[in-house]
Amino acid sequence: MTALGLVFLMLGIFILLLAGVGLFSLPDALSRQHAATKAGALGLVSMLSGTALLGGDGSWVWRALLIILLVWLTMPVASHVLARAAMRENPVMDDGGSDDVFADDAPLRD
Repeated sequence: MTALGLVFLMLGIFILLLAGVGLFSLPDALSRQHAATKAGALGLVSMLSGTALLGGDGSWVWRALLIILLVWLTMPVASHVLARAAMRENPVMDDGGSDDVFADDAPLRD
């Protein structure tokens, strides 16, 4: 179990490092957000799985599973809200000329 836990921890660290590289190398806000959200969630889940395997007793397992569940429930919602705000603020992204899908939406209230 120790070796498998260490493999999960190292995999999570590697994925989070790749997400960090993506944050600095991708061209626009939506691409950077995609790298941070998807790879960040996968890296965190991998690291928490490794922590649960290395924890020793059962209390670490249910805590890690609870955090994984919360990450899987909140990360997509946060990503969607940030993407929507980015599109409203700057609808011209570096994507080769796609249509503005939020043009019909009512303006945000102040």
